[in-house]
Amino acid sequence: MNFVSTRIITADVKRLVGFYEEVTGAKLTLYTEDFAELITEAGTLAIGSTRTLQLFGGDHVAQAAANRTAIIEFRVADVDAEYQRLAGSLDEAVVQKPTTMPWGNRSLLFRDPDGNLVNFFTPVTVEAIRKFER
Repeated sequence: MNFVSTRIITADVKRLVGFYEEVTGAKLTLYTEDFAELITEAGTLAIGSTRTLQLFGGDHVAQAAANRTAIIEFRVADVDAEYQRLAGSLDEAVVQKPTTMPWGNRSLLFRDPDGNLVNFFTPVTVEAIRKFER
């Protein structure tokens, strides 16, 4: 089994596409006005509109902008440089400025426009760096 993707359901696909393009520096593929993807080597971040919920059984399946449990994580080469690059555009979205965590990652935690938590991190200890060598 391979983990392939995480999908965010939103009422505003274009807004989230613009946000993730800005913070990642990558172009997302907008397949329709209701569905887009950011494809990376490790997996895919999909963005689907609330209209797509009808394909999965109805509006009761998920609720846009209501997540309070998941964190979308991106490993970056230099989290401090990313913070400097994004500081002006993230403004009040920053939850935690770059901080070294006990497990060896230096992390920047912020929210996307729908309130989903996003973590940019860089492994900084020998153990954390080794964990990501593949």
